Amino acid sequence: MRREIIFYENHFIEFYQNQDEKVKEKIKYTLELKKQVDKVPEKFLKHLAGTNGLYEIRIEFQSNIYRIFCCFDKGKLVVLFNGFQKKSQFTPKNELEKALRLMNEYFQQKIYLE
Repeated sequence: MRREIIFYENHFIEFYQNQDEKVKEKIKYTLELKKQVDKVPEKFLKHLAGTNGLYEIRIEFQSNIYRIFCCFDKGKLVVLFNGFQKKSQFTPKNELEKALRLMNEYFQQKIYLE
């Protein structure tokens, strides 16, 4: 299975550009895995319960943890939203709310354009 990854607006790109080269490499590796592997292990991709289809891509590098919110569209299309560095056990509420808002905007625009 080959998935396509797209970015909704520029939130992911801004997050990515602010990372150092080693973190960027790890992000690229994880996204490549997501493109090519049928069943991505939960260590790298987890559905967020109660979010109506929102997932988080999970990246660990050295002692840092990063998350990128995404969703699937038509099975093989992965839409990336915002990303952040996780500094506590809990996902920051503002980041989760932003991801949900972006996902809703994405699907609303899509309906409008079709």
